[in-house]
Amino acid sequence: MALEGIDGTGKTTLQRGLARVWRAAGHRVVTLREPSDRASGRRARAVSAGDPWTAALAFTEDRRGSRPDVEAALRRGAIVLLDRSFYSTLAYQGSALPSRRRRTELERMQREATVAPDVVVLLDLPLTSALARLSGRGSSLEPTEARDVLRRAARTYRQLARRADWIRLDARLPATELLRAAERRLSPRLQAGRRGPRR
Repeated sequence: MALEGIDGTGKTTLQRGLARVWRAAGHRVVTLREPSDRASGRRARAVSAGDPWTAALAFTEDRRGSRPDVEAALRRGAIVLLDRSFYSTLAYQGSALPSRRRRTELERMQREATVAPDVVVLLDLPLTSALARLSGRGSSLEPTEARDVLRRAARTYRQLARRADWIRLDARLPATELLRAAERRLSPRLQAGRRGPRR
């Protein structure tokens, strides 16, 4: 299960909230985020604003390194809740690639490198709201948080959401309301026994 959306949409806050609620209900929950805290994740962050293909390869390598953790958690019957997945690479780096062939190749690489989430939640937020939240953090914006980058990524996320069975939530909601909305939409999936990413 993955939470997706451009920077500033509240993915990390929602991940923490869902994990807390589900653990209280007796579920085993493993939370992971991308990029990871490993050396490969630090390398991916360092090159994220550079050439999109090089950056995409770095994120893919980091993701490949996390696969054993995901698979081990699934074998234990845990819900794996991801703060970003390979779709973020398609949205940020993939949307900057110049050719459709390269974008198709990138998606194929992602599906070979990791376990695809069986449920994706898109936190949809207007660009102006996302930028306001990011500027309110008090730190300078990262290159990947530039207006043009976020606009392109948001457009790609919406295209991805239309072609797949994604859950789309209005990220303008206050955090507590967004958590309740996510619970309502995701509870039937849990009850149906869909525990996390699939191959």
